[in-house]
Amino acid sequence: MARSLAFLAGRGYVTPDDVKSSAVDVMRHRLRISYEAEAEGINSEDIIRKILDTVPVP
Repeated sequence: MARSLAFLAGRGYVTPDDVKSSAVDVMRHRLRISYEAEAEGINSEDIIRKILDTVPVP
């Protein structure tokens, strides 16, 4: 998906922003949320965004 974003932008390479833009859509279905997290209103998208905000871009 990140490659598609780069292609649509006319680039032959993927940037960290391309990866971040597609990460939620790609990873959303791969996380299982505990009942405790659901009760607190936390969903998989929140977790993915927190990870992306925490991990530095190389």
